[in-house]
Amino acid sequence: MKNKNTAKVLTESAIMIALSTVLSILKIADMPYGGSVTIASALPIAIIAYRYGVGTGLMAGLVHSVIQQLIGISTLSYFTTWQSIIAIILLDYIIAFSVIGFAGVFRKVIKNQASALALGCILVSVLRYICHVISGATVWEGVSIPKAAALSYSFIYNATYMVPETIVLVIAALYVGSAVDFRAEVPTRMIKENTPANVAWIYPAAGLLACLAVIFDVAKIFEQLQAEETGEFDITGIANVEWLELIIMTAVVAAVVTALLIVRKQLIKKGNKA
Repeated sequence: MKNKNTAKVLTESAIMIALSTVLSILKIADMPYGGSVTIASALPIAIIAYRYGVGTGLMAGLVHSVIQQLIGISTLSYFTTWQSIIAIILLDYIIAFSVIGFAGVFRKVIKNQASALALGCILVSVLRYICHVISGATVWEGVSIPKAAALSYSFIYNATYMVPETIVLVIAALYVGSAVDFRAEVPTRMIKENTPANVAWIYPAAGLLACLAVIFDVAKIFEQLQAEETGEFDITGIANVEWLELIIMTAVVAAVVTALLIVRKQLIKKGNKA
């Protein structure tokens, strides 16, 4: 039985690491001096940590971090000393991505799965942000970050992609955490009792549309808040956002979501009368 459980954990972990890798490549915003906003690439590792604990999560995060280092191997070409290379490997990759394994720490503290998973994602995002800030203020100082006020610059620069990355991750965690039961031996879809089969799909569909709309808005806004030439946070870039496009898209999605919820309510009423 123990061997079966081990095989199950390893198999799930391998699948989730692969999924995280794919999502990390699918970037919705790419910053000029490093850093990007992905489609919640940390979530699959966070789910493993939530399902099987911090220990398993850290191991999955470690494997994921090595893969991320291999993908970003070109960053090491900017440095010649072994101390700098080791610092980059540890701070920007190994530690920064391994900490995703802490995403499951709230499972036993918070009963609501979606809330526990979302808080775990916030925690690991903060830890990752700290790693990048330290790296930027030390190793990258004088390379892509100016020596003058390196720490404050690093705080701001890394926030330009970590803030939207965190927002996207938390939204995805809330959605997935409320739709799938990861506490079960085999993850199963969450359906409220007495919910008719013909309306069970509406909540997940409406939630998915809302999540995609928010992710789209976040990506479109934050990609304009970083100066292309310096990489500095530039709030004036908000004027370059295509607000009409965002408003129209958001309004359309809001209307569709509202319509779906109204249809759901009407179908349930008809079902109760029948």
